[in-house]
Amino acid sequence: MKSILVHPPQQPIVAEIQLAASKSECNRALIINALTGFQSELTNISEARDSQTMLRLLNSNDAVADVIDAGTTMRFLTAYFAVTNQKKTMTGTPRMCERPIGILVDALRKLGADITYEKVEGYPPLQLNGFNYSGNNELTMRGDVSSQYISALLMIAPQLPSGLKIRLEGEVGSRPYIEMTLNQMAHFGIEYIADWQHNVLTIPAFKYQPKPYAIESDWSGASYWYSIVALANDAEVELLGLKKNSLQGDSAIVDIMRHLGVESVFTDRGVRLTKIPPKASLGWDFTNCPDLAQTVAVICAIKKIRLSLTGVESLKIKETDRIFALQQELKKLGAELNEVEKDHLYEVTTLTDVPTDPVPSIHTYDDHRMAMAFAPVGMVSPILIEEPGVVVKSYPGYWNDLAKVTTWEEV
Repeated sequence: MKSILVHPPQQPIVAEIQLAASKSECNRALIINALTGFQSELTNISEARDSQTMLRLLNSNDAVADVIDAGTTMRFLTAYFAVTNQKKTMTGTPRMCERPIGILVDALRKLGADITYEKVEGYPPLQLNGFNYSGNNELTMRGDVSSQYISALLMIAPQLPSGLKIRLEGEVGSRPYIEMTLNQMAHFGIEYIADWQHNVLTIPAFKYQPKPYAIESDWSGASYWYSIVALANDAEVELLGLKKNSLQGDSAIVDIMRHLGVESVFTDRGVRLTKIPPKASLGWDFTNCPDLAQTVAVICAIKKIRLSLTGVESLKIKETDRIFALQQELKKLGAELNEVEKDHLYEVTTLTDVPTDPVPSIHTYDDHRMAMAFAPVGMVSPILIEEPGVVVKSYPGYWNDLAKVTTWEEV
């Protein structure tokens, strides 16, 4: 499928959507289940390519573990294979091999992992050569690095003979993802101490206890439906499988969207989205929910809501440089993403309506979130999404679900 042309809906949108499972929850559950000896019953396993890649590699005896473009899978498996004394070559796509992993490797080496870089210091591909416990049970790390490094270390901590204490220095980014990890570990029997006043996490040595675990639907995927409701003239959508008290940081979309024109009412099946009047401007710190930034930026550009963003530094080392990608593609919609304070504060402003001749063609940069964040523009004006197949990374059924509320065609 080369490109998809999305057309505005011709009638009010009324839909029920069974969202894909959360790959964030799923990938953590898969690692923890592996550490129980694959004895837990996991239900609602994500069909996202990242999670299916994790599942495949956990059950593979191959010497090479190719994670494709899955950052979480790379980081979690590096820690898992290291502490379980498996000899593996960790690699991925060219972009994956441009994403840093040095902080995690340094930490694993302090614990006793023998890891070498095959090409560039600090980046995949890596060679894992075994594990000989060093006796070290304390690590100090920057708190503003990827939470995936921290989560990877937390999950293997109970396997270490003396457990592990992690001290986080400075501001802690994406804390909800760290808390998600800790909560899932607790479900499988780990009693941890999280001292957030001093940013110290203490995990005792303990065996994970096998237990059933049901994976929640994906709040990141839900954000695109919030965008659809916000941008459509008339819409009511019920998203199934979501919980009010979610472990997922991207459930922050509920609060964000109250400013942007969508009210959430939780039901016994999920959450119902309805339209309300939007505010004229929004300032939001995306430190704990960076994956929402693209979605929110596009909504504000189309609805002409002035948006100030902070906490988006990590976007530059995602599947693509998402700051650059947003800057390039928002221009095609008549909007701008401007850097106000270097690497800190950005603003979205709208200059013109979305052009219709020619129809804007959105480049997706091999990034699933670029495709799904920009497709809802089709609620307002025709939009062409290039390389739409990238959505398989997290939400393989996205285009089929979108077809329930409007029409699109392959071009």
